[in-house]
This record gives sequence, structure tokens and C-alpha cells, in this order.
Amino acid sequence: MKTHRPNLILSLFFALLLGIPSFITAQQTSNLPVEPSFYKSYEWRNIGPDRGGRSLGASGSPGRPNEYYFGATGGGLWKTVDGGNEWFPVTDGQITSSSIGAVAVAQTNPDIVYIGGGETQLRGSITQGDGVYKTTDGGKTWRHLGLKETQAISRIRVHPTDANIVYVAALGHVYGDNEERGVFRSTDGGNNWEKVLYVSDKAGAADLIIDPSNPDVLYASTWQVYRKAWKMWGGGPDCKLWKSDDGGETWFDLTQNSGMPEGPIGKIGVTVSPADSNRVWAIIEANEGGVFRSDDAGKTWIRTNDERKLRQRAFYYSRIYADPLNKDIVYGLNTGLYKSIDGGETFDITIQVPHGDNHDLWIDPNNPERMINSNDGGGNVTINGGKTWTEQDFVTTQLYHVMTTSDVPYHVAGAQQDNSTVAVPSDGWDHRQARGPNHGWYYAVGGGESGWITQHPSKKDIFYAGSQGALLTRYDRSNGQIRDIQVYPRFFSGEPADALPERWQWTFPIMFAPQDENIMYTCSQHVWKTTNDGQSWEKISPDLTYADPTTLGKTGGVITMDMNGPEIYATVFALAPSHHDINTIWAGSDDGKMHITRDGGKYWEDITPKELPKFSRISIIDESIHNPGTLYIAANRYQVDDREPYVFKTHDYGKTWIKIINGIKKGHFARAVREDPVRPGLLFLGTEHGVYFSMNDGKLWQSLQLELPDTPIRDLVIKDNDVVIGTHGRGFWILDNIQPFRQFKDEMANQSAVLFKPADAIRGVYDADIQYYLNEQLDTVTFEILDSNDNIIATHKGDKPKYKVDPNIPWWKRGGSTKPTTAIGMNNFSWDLRYPGASSFEGMIIWSARPERGPKAPIGNYKVRLTAGDYVETHDFKIKMNPNLKDITEKDLKEQFDLASKIRDKTSLANETVIKIREIKSKLNNAKNKIPSSTYKNFVNPFLKEISLIEGDLYQVKNQSGQDPLNFPIKLNNRLASLRRSIENGDAKPTDGAYLVFDELSTELNIHLGKLNKILSSDLNKINQLLKKAGEKELSK
Repeated sequence: MKTHRPNLILSLFFALLLGIPSFITAQQTSNLPVEPSFYKSYEWRNIGPDRGGRSLGASGSPGRPNEYYFGATGGGLWKTVDGGNEWFPVTDGQITSSSIGAVAVAQTNPDIVYIGGGETQLRGSITQGDGVYKTTDGGKTWRHLGLKETQAISRIRVHPTDANIVYVAALGHVYGDNEERGVFRSTDGGNNWEKVLYVSDKAGAADLIIDPSNPDVLYASTWQVYRKAWKMWGGGPDCKLWKSDDGGETWFDLTQNSGMPEGPIGKIGVTVSPADSNRVWAIIEANEGGVFRSDDAGKTWIRTNDERKLRQRAFYYSRIYADPLNKDIVYGLNTGLYKSIDGGETFDITIQVPHGDNHDLWIDPNNPERMINSNDGGGNVTINGGKTWTEQDFVTTQLYHVMTTSDVPYHVAGAQQDNSTVAVPSDGWDHRQARGPNHGWYYAVGGGESGWITQHPSKKDIFYAGSQGALLTRYDRSNGQIRDIQVYPRFFSGEPADALPERWQWTFPIMFAPQDENIMYTCSQHVWKTTNDGQSWEKISPDLTYADPTTLGKTGGVITMDMNGPEIYATVFALAPSHHDINTIWAGSDDGKMHITRDGGKYWEDITPKELPKFSRISIIDESIHNPGTLYIAANRYQVDDREPYVFKTHDYGKTWIKIINGIKKGHFARAVREDPVRPGLLFLGTEHGVYFSMNDGKLWQSLQLELPDTPIRDLVIKDNDVVIGTHGRGFWILDNIQPFRQFKDEMANQSAVLFKPADAIRGVYDADIQYYLNEQLDTVTFEILDSNDNIIATHKGDKPKYKVDPNIPWWKRGGSTKPTTAIGMNNFSWDLRYPGASSFEGMIIWSARPERGPKAPIGNYKVRLTAGDYVETHDFKIKMNPNLKDITEKDLKEQFDLASKIRDKTSLANETVIKIREIKSKLNNAKNKIPSSTYKNFVNPFLKEISLIEGDLYQVKNQSGQDPLNFPIKLNNRLASLRRSIENGDAKPTDGAYLVFDELSTELNIHLGKLNKILSSDLNKINQLLKKAGEKELSK
């Protein structure tokens, strides 16, 4: 069993949260800094899944064959030092945008690494970067080098012999025009930059390569492109291929040279052969595009290959790489990884990689068998030219939404970009309910890579999940049965939004009416309702969007169209059926419209906040469970180059709105907002760069980032006592047990200590997690657990502010109650729901049992009492039945407890008898030289032999190491302890066999105790006389 203990140390805990005047004043100040001591010891807990997400950039080191890096587009930079067996993040807490699109390791010093932020493979789910960072110690520390407004860096190239000379290819703002784009050069290690290639504020650099044979020669491409939520458009007169032969001082256009395709031109990838500087390849998006080769350093070109497999969806790929040793070998990256061995004429060799959609390839300049590849599953390493690759079992998972199930413990699920839906347990696989195993311990719940997921309100194995292309499935995880229940199963692809009768976004809402589990809703530009599990659907709204014709047209570019879902616009993106009224439904669109119906869909009122501009994506809306008419909105406009947060609330059904963004950092645009279901006005907010909370209904937000790495928070929910987030780059995270946030009272500020009322425990699932606040560090604290009759059943004392945990303790000795801490601020104590265990003695070795752990407490009412100095407080809590149990009653568990208690008492009696025998033997041994030898030989030795035989019947005295019980037969105390382990293996009524064995062992114990009593009755007086004469303390009977 696992418990979660947010080890809080909150020195200004109450000053911040309990209405103290200084805090009230702070609420009225717009940009008050967050007091770190408030939450610094809470910990976000990552639960996976271990399944990687998109990477655009990777690099290795020629001099360190086991060292590689890859950049995750929402998860920072990751490193391996063992050839890709294990990966670990190296930028957490040191960068302010987790999107890393370019990585470069200096050949002269592998400890020098440059990374560039942002994504230039322009999917609909991209994250912007914040410039260039550098490490000089192999990733331990990082320094920001500027170029923040580039936002999307495609390449970084380091001079092969001078690590201070570095070039950056920056695409610039994807969602708007800007000047900080093109190729930048630094000659002092990134301290200063000069823009050496610039075309316009609409075009940036898409690729860059240094000729390793002559580092003054560079090739670069520029790409004219922009993206909006409804459109990506690439290609135009600013798309060019460039060359410099003086280290970037001057550049000349190669696009018009002989053999180049006619315009219009789009995206271009370029590489130069290290084996022959005259050989240059370019993959060019054009109507007559393909792979082009120059054998005279760019003067003239021939098209060597025009296969669509290399140039399809050019905006997302267009990468080409030369082998370092063989001028005829070149690699093309697209959905597959393709290899040519004839100079680019054919690419008939397909190298199988762990995941599709390939974006980068680093090849060891000295050994081309050694490579690292970046694709939509992360980074993977090969040392045999691509025959085999390392796995992508790291948590750079990109999720669109998050939901929690009704399982106990609950599971967490979401849809993973370029993968499937994925569900993982919140509390480990000890409660896995017979699902799995698979690599990483997760399972799918239908749907696809991009959709919402919802669970049936009462049938916990039934899931409804969506994905691109309007897919909506009903999935039964108990048997794998699946059914497509799309509203309108007219498949679309390659068509603009204005050609579609129904516009289905990449991700669209799916949810049940809280008041009626037979009603489920989903959304296109309309709201749809089913009352028969998806057999039929009723349209219950008009178009609830702006439906601006300029946002519904073609997308892709002047050469290549790309229309498959992300750009389908003007849809209902957020929905909130009311908790209070079955006829009330709130709906928000991805183009900035907000509507409400209060008559089940007959009439919809436009309640769009005046301060919410057009083209705002209303991402999540959350109706208050406490107050009818109250709704919270999280919206964003980053896809129109506006990165400010938009968060609103209404308390009157949308008649008036209040913008609530005080305390949110600039650039932290909002993705999700939720109100706590227990405490009104306690809000949680997920943004592009972190998590916030508000104790006062949004008047002031404070960061709840803690040690959570920078990563886009796509969704956030509150489940039981936990905050659960889904990120677009680092998987799922949980902040455990927010009870203290819910229970503050003003009068607590002046108390020396506070015991918070614990949540109820669930036997076999959740221990009793008890949180308490100390105004100052104390010498000792004491917890007492009481039963319903106020009998003390367990006492736990603590005398340290922190205890060291032995990392080498064997797994079978782990668990149990924690030791109470005495630190100033918030502390945690966890009771393992067990009564005291059996007596034990030093050196006792028992096999297949833990007698020192007591019987499991039965279901019922309990109390916890804290004594901390003069402070004494008691709170009630319950131990509840595990809802997963079948055919088990509370009476069964009480019977289990009663028998376990009897076995424990018998075990204690056996162990105490061993202790008593050893005490007798020790005293006689100490007095041996003071007792006449003849008496010792003729009386004491026979006496010792008799009681030693009894000791040996009770305990295997030959045990000296942990596995000796496999060599020497176990004895009575081990049998008793193992019997208790047997009957408590699970939660159930003891078997008849358990009672039979207990009676047999009890009889055996009585026989041994009878023998000992007979011996002591006969000989103890004489033994005590001998001890008395020897000056030793007499033995008690």
C-alpha cells in the first residue's frame, strides 16, 4: 500500500492564506511576488507513462560514444551517458520554455552544448521557445544567451574547431511577423549575436549546415511561412537556398542557379558531404520538387529523386543528411527514415525506427554506424547503422487532456500526440485489476491520439474517447469490445473547413450530463446529444461560433495543401453541462464565442465576455459545483501571436464577467481552470508554463509550480484530495492531498499547532494521511490512534524534524507507519491502519512473515489525537471498506482482525518466552565463575539444556542470516507469524483451515509453556539461591 505525503514546510503558511492584513493588502496589489515558503515542500509526483513524445533535435559526441542528447518539444533537454539505455532531463528548473528544437554539441569540447528553443516543424500543437541556452559542464548548469524573440530555432551549428563560433538558424514567430529571425552568428560563445542573414519579417531560417572541410562555407535555407489556429501557409518569394563562403559575412542566393526548380518554392532542407565539399544535396518543396544534388558546391543542380515519400507534408519534414565518409550515401527523413547509396538517385532502403515521423539525424563523423535519430516518439540511438535502436521509454509524453476514473485508486487517462489514448494508475500497479502487463504499464481506452476521454458515470469499464477526423468510440476495457459511435461518420481529409457539413476539431468535448447518466454530449460547431449510448444523436444548437469565412478556407501553402484536422476551426471547443439544472449548458468556441442555454438547447444566448477578443480559443470552462450561475473560463490567443492569459468568471449566468489574471506571469497563457469541489473559491489554473492557485476566487493567483519542470499544462482536474495535470511534454503529474488548502480558519494563525482533519482511509488502498502544522520546531510530538470507544490502540512518537530513509532496506521490510516529524511548518504522519505487532527479540530471523507489524484495523470509526507541547487536538476519521472487494462483508474483516489479534498474542507469548529463557541463560552465564563448578556441571547445565530445548522448539536458534530458514526447519513462532501473514493476505474471512492450524499451534505452544513452567516450578528457587550467592539479581517467576 502506498501513501502520499506532501512534506510541507510552510513558514508563512497562515500569513499567506488566513486573511492576515498583509495578505489582504497583497491581494489588492496586481503584481505581488509569490512567497516561496508557502508551498516549497509540496511535491508534484510524476506517474508516467514511460512513452516518449516528439523530438525535433538530437546530437551526440564524437569523443564520447555513449553520450547523446535529444530535445523534447515540451519536455526540455534529455541526456544519456550509457548509450541510450537510460535517459534523464538536464534542463529542469533552468529554462523558461520546455520546447527544445535544436541541439549542438561542440566537437572540440563535448561539455559545451548549445540548445535552441521552439518548434519549426509546424504542427498544430507546437510550443514556442525562448532563445538559446548554453552549458559548459555537460548539462549541469545552463546560461541563457538571448535571442528570446526568435521563438522557433531550427538549427544550431558550432564551428568544428572553435566552440566560440556558433550559428543559429531561427524561423522566428510562427504566429506573426517579427524581425528577430534569420541566421545569427556569435564569435564569443554566445555572449553577443549579429544577424548575418535576414530576408524579411515574414521568413526565417529553416535549415543550416557548415561544411566541415571548410568551416567558412555555410549553406542555409529561408522559409516564408505562418500559422494560425485555422491555417498554416508556407511558400513564397522569400523561400530561398543560400550560401556563404566567408563564415556568414556575405550570402548569395542559389535558388536561381541552373537546375533548380521553378517557383513557387517552399521549404528547403540542405546538407553537404563531409567526404566531398563539392557535393551538396537539397530537398526542395516545389511543384517539380524533390531531392536535388550539386557536384560543384551549389553552382549547378540536378534533380535526382522526385518520390512523394520524401517530400509529402513538406512543412513537417524536409530533412536530408550526408554520410560523413561516403559521398554516395545520403539519408532522407519523412514518415520513414530512407537511405540512398547511389548519390540520392534512389532511396530504396528503409531503416526501421521505433517511431515514425522523423525530424533529425546526427551521425558520428568518425563512425557512421553510430547515430541518434529524433522522431515523434523522442530520441533513439543505434550503433549498427540502424539495424537496432534503443527504446523510447522516457516521460516526454504529450497529452491533450486529462481525466480520472472512478477506480479506487483512481486511474489517470489522456490522449497522447501521435500515439493512442493511455491510462495509468495514480497509485502504482498494486491495484491493477488484472490489466497489463505491457511495457511501461499502461493501457488504451479507445479513441486516438488527440481526443477527449470520458468514463461512463456508473459503468466503470465503459469509456468514450475521440480523435481527429470526428472519431468517437465506445470502449469496454473489461473485454476490449469497441464500437464507433460517431455523430456523422462522413470521413474527411484534404478538404477545407468550409467544405464540411460538420466541423470537427482535432480534439472535441465528450461529456455526460451530471444529473442524468443517460445523456451524453459532444460538439462540432453544434452541440450534439445522445440518450441511447450513441445509437442516434440530436443536434440541439445552431452554429455557436463566429464562423468567419476567412478562417474556414484551405490550409497548407502555395504548393502543398495539408488539411487533416488541426486547422478545422470555428467549433465548440469547451462544454459544461450544469451540475445544478439539467437544462442549463454552457458552450465556448475555439474562435472566442461563449453561449448558454437554460432550456435544454431550444434557445442559446450569446454571453461572450466583452474583454475576450475574437479568435480566442476557449480552452476549458468549469461550472461551480457550489454556486449556480458561476462559471470560469480559461482562454488563449497565442495562435494569433498574443501570449497573454485570458481568464474570466461570472456569477450571474454570463450577464457580467470579471477578468481574473492578477498574479499570472506574462506569457503564461491559460489552458485550464477548475474550482475545488470542496472549498468554494479555491481555484487551480493550468498555463503554458505552469500551475497557479487562488484562494480568493481568482482575485490573486499564486504559482504552484514548485519543482514541476516547465512544460505546457494542457488540462487539470481535481480528484478526491489531489490535483492532477496532463502536460504536453512530461506526462501526468499529481499533487497529493490538498486538504490543508481547504480547512484554513483565521483563528489558526495564533495557535501553536494545528491538526487538520484527515481524509477517510480505505483499508487495503489508502493509509490514514495526517497533516499538522507546528508554529515552531518542537522536541517531541505524539500521535495516538483511538478506536470508537476511545481506547488507545496505537501510539507514535517523533523527536526529529526529518528522518533519514535507508535506501538499502529490503522491499519486504518497507512500509508501515511513518515516524512523526517535529519541524516548523507543515508536517505529515501516516498511520498504516495496523494495530501494534507482536513482541520480538534482537536478532530474530523469521521467514515469510513480519510479526512486528500488527493486525489490520477493522472497518469503523477512529480518532487521531495530536499532543504537541501544550496543544492537544483530536479529529475523527473513518476506515472504509475497499470498494473493489467482492463477496466480502465488514463482519468478515472483523473476524479476520479478531483471529489475527489472537495469533499476534500467541506469537508474542512465544517470543516473550524466548526472551525469558535467554534472560535466565544470560544471568547464569554471567554468574558461572561464582558458582561452584560441580554445582554448575551437575545442576545448572542440565537445567540450561532443558530450557534450551524449549527455546529451540519455539524459535530456530540456528538462524544467523536471512535465508537460513531455508536450511534449518522453522519453529513455532515462525509458524504462528506466517499463519497471520496467510490470513491477512488480502481482505477476507479466515478459512476453516486457518482456524484448524491456529488451534494446533496454540496447543503446541501450551505444551511448551507447560514444560517450561514445570521446570521453573521445580528448579527456579534453587537457581535464584545460586544467583543470590553470586551477587546477581534473582529471576522472577
